[in-house]
Amino acid sequence: MSDAAPPALGGEREAPTRSQAARGKAEEGRMRALSLVGDRKIELVEMAAPPAPAAGEVQIAIKAIGLNHIDVWGWRGMAFAKRKLPLIVGVEAAGEIVAVGPSPDPSAPATGGMTLKVGDRVVAYGGLTCGACKACREGRDNLCENVAGIMGFHVDGFARDRLNMPARLVVPIPPGVSFRDAACAPVAFATVQHMLFDNAKLEPGETILVQAGGSGIGTAAIKMAKAIGCTVITTVGDDEKAAKAKALGADHVINYRTDRFEGVVRKLTAKKGVDVAFEHVGPDTFNGSLLCLKRGGRLVTCGSTSGQSTTINLFQLYLQQYRIFGSFGASIRNINESLAKMASGLTPVIDTEFALADFEQGLARLETRQVFGKIIVNF
Repeated sequence: MSDAAPPALGGEREAPTRSQAARGKAEEGRMRALSLVGDRKIELVEMAAPPAPAAGEVQIAIKAIGLNHIDVWGWRGMAFAKRKLPLIVGVEAAGEIVAVGPSPDPSAPATGGMTLKVGDRVVAYGGLTCGACKACREGRDNLCENVAGIMGFHVDGFARDRLNMPARLVVPIPPGVSFRDAACAPVAFATVQHMLFDNAKLEPGETILVQAGGSGIGTAAIKMAKAIGCTVITTVGDDEKAAKAKALGADHVINYRTDRFEGVVRKLTAKKGVDVAFEHVGPDTFNGSLLCLKRGGRLVTCGSTSGQSTTINLFQLYLQQYRIFGSFGASIRNINESLAKMASGLTPVIDTEFALADFEQGLARLETRQVFGKIIVNF
């Protein structure tokens, strides 16, 4: 991953200035953006609108963005890689195409083979992949060998009125799926899709433990697992969330603040354990999740919100023949699959919606872990 942040897509970015009327309609040739200027400090600024899209690009008017823990990490200054401030935030979004650039090949469509046009509703893949390495050619976009960064985290992101994107990284939104719901597809839904079905190979009728079932990806995991007929056991931090998780379809809900989830899971499964453990909490639950697996069970993890390091019992690992999968992000295929599920009625759980100027309130709410579902910021 590149240490230096490349210019924003569609042209070099003008250094933003504080807007005197950021809540109002941007002047002609100007636009609003949320700029991270320091740890825990985001400003709503006015900056130059992007130029016309270049060859192979489309210009998107952003309508909604979804918040994720990666946004919180960036806000805290936990970038895990060098970046330059100010930085436009926002790692997943949905919007509408307002301009299409010329084709890089006169004999090919301007959008690289896709029939994208002005007025199309779309989401975009936020990893700036090369499109040429072996992983990219095979459709394993999140394993790109030459990724230039994650938008909103290492390089400028989606929290702005308009931006130019390579057409190859744009995915159409199916009819009937709202901007609000679609904004959850590129990171939250697609991450879960990749974890459960590409990595853990979850099958109908299996039993799964979903940690932190009230989170954005936790609620998605519950719904996706129930949709194929799995038995779902989930953990939450209070009784109110327990009731919501039960209403969402979870078969068994454990309040981890009052019960040791490991013991409850063993009891619920007659000491056999679960087929799959869905992890994203980290050290606080990782070893407990391993203990909940049946022999030959699979643990898949995509996060570590409670810390970065833990220890494991290697004797237990090989004796029980556990399979552990690290999972980061998703592929463009997973985004398409996620949007198709939304179109069929499997929609995200929305906790709260905020206006653009209140972005930091959304981050603060996400940081408290009091959410149940996704937080959306509307433009």
